[in-house]
Amino acid sequence: MLRRAAAAGRALRWGAAAASRRQRSAAGSPDRGPRSERAPKIYTKTGDAGFSSTFTGERRPKGDRIFEALGATDELSSAIGLAAEFSSEKGHTFVEQLHKVQCMLQDVGSNIATPLSSAREAHLKRTSFSEKPVLELEQWIDSYSEQLPPLRTFILPSGGKSSAALHFSRAVCRRAERWYQLKESSPWSV
Repeated sequence: MLRRAAAAGRALRWGAAAASRRQRSAAGSPDRGPRSERAPKIYTKTGDAGFSSTFTGERRPKGDRIFEALGATDELSSAIGLAAEFSSEKGHTFVEQLHKVQCMLQDVGSNIATPLSSAREAHLKRTSFSEKPVLELEQWIDSYSEQLPPLRTFILPSGGKSSAALHFSRAVCRRAERWYQLKESSPWSV
């Protein structure tokens, strides 16, 4: 199902390493004072003409299905981040699992951003991953489902901030999945 994505957790490891470097850099040395480290820009200006690049370097219109799928996946990660914050405030035990899902979504994003039509073997190797994350998610779902009473009616998305945020994340996930399925079944993914 998910053939390609970057190594799990790379984004979190990079973020932690960058924060550590910034702390060391700001401290500087006693004899030279604090050093300044140039922060990377969060914009590239390469998409201003209505086109953007995939991981393979291929330029496509911003309205391309790949970018719709990437946007939905990014929105899902943001929704999960919000749910994690609300859940953390309530002391829920699954917050670390939500953070792990966000890392998995970074891998999914790498997968989506690597169209088969322009991918070389090096791209595929760099963005490949196993079905282990999917199996892990299914185990979590099964474990939490066992703790719930059987469903007899539809559930209204509510139940407090953390619950409502998780319902919203579920809805965004379904949209992201639809975009991903479109990507996988479309001729432009070949």
